[in-house]
Amino acid sequence: MKNNFDADKLVALSFDAQKNAYAPYSKFLVGACVLAKSGKTYLGANIENASYPAGICAERVALSKAISEGEKEFVAIAISCSANQYAYPCGICRQFLSEFSTNFVVLVAKNQKEYKRFLLKDLLPANFDKDCMD
Repeated sequence: MKNNFDADKLVALSFDAQKNAYAPYSKFLVGACVLAKSGKTYLGANIENASYPAGICAERVALSKAISEGEKEFVAIAISCSANQYAYPCGICRQFLSEFSTNFVVLVAKNQKEYKRFLLKDLLPANFDKDCMD
């Protein structure tokens, strides 16, 4: 796994991102910080909606912000939540992230000192990609 970035900083930024979460129904705040290959970071927070399927996860918010700014290559993402538990990305987020690479680092944080490190391909070993469409 790549070690040429400050994982502690990404995790801390993911906790900062929780401040912008909109979670009036669940009160479950999630923050994410994506590190692009360019070195720029992009933050995202979960956004709930009264119609639950219309909400969006923090991971997809952060990655969408990066993509909309022209980024297409990513090094890592850190994910945290307000529940003092490891914040694994949901299945939709894993698939969404895999569109760009399955070789980037996913940091799932329990708190700012305790986090686990994975490669996305280990969290989603059989992703659906363009090769599945041939």
